[in-house]
Amino acid sequence: MTALLNLSRWIDRLNEWVGRSVAWLVLLAVVISAVNAVSRKAFSLSSNAFLEIQWYLFAAVFLLAAGYTLLRQEHVKIDIVLGRFSKRTQILVECFGIVAFLFPFCWSVVSMVLPLVFKAYHTGEMSSSASGLIRWPVYALVPVGFSLLGVQGVSELIKRIAFLRGLIDDPTRKQQEKTPEEELAEAIRAQAEGAAR
Repeated sequence: MTALLNLSRWIDRLNEWVGRSVAWLVLLAVVISAVNAVSRKAFSLSSNAFLEIQWYLFAAVFLLAAGYTLLRQEHVKIDIVLGRFSKRTQILVECFGIVAFLFPFCWSVVSMVLPLVFKAYHTGEMSSSASGLIRWPVYALVPVGFSLLGVQGVSELIKRIAFLRGLIDDPTRKQQEKTPEEELAEAIRAQAEGAAR
């Protein structure tokens, strides 16, 4: 079990790194959007490539951070129903959900989309829009994102089994107790108090 827990920690570190890295793509999308809006309004210059790269970046954030979201216990759950059961029963239900739904779903998506990615790459498929971008990179985000989600599912299953065996603390506890907004408000408050002194 120690080797499996080490694997779980490695997977967690991978998805933590990916999640924190792709968060910067949101800023990049905002900058591209602002530059596109200014160039279109001020200079009457625009390109569909600007719009498409924003869609690509949004897809990257959404798909690549799915494993990170699962790691952080931020996916939608049926806590209203499960909350009435013991923690052990909740963990067993989650183990069943991971094995019966998450793994088959991730496998199905990856196996169906990979041939489309290879086909788009080999044919050099381009967007039908004028000055559009090549398509295979955005198609590739789907199997990569679902693979990251699937391996995070492996990590979550390992942690739940370890919990059931009494080896680790509750893996379903959210790692972040405060929302990002609450953390920002506290930082601003602390900065204001520091400036007032």
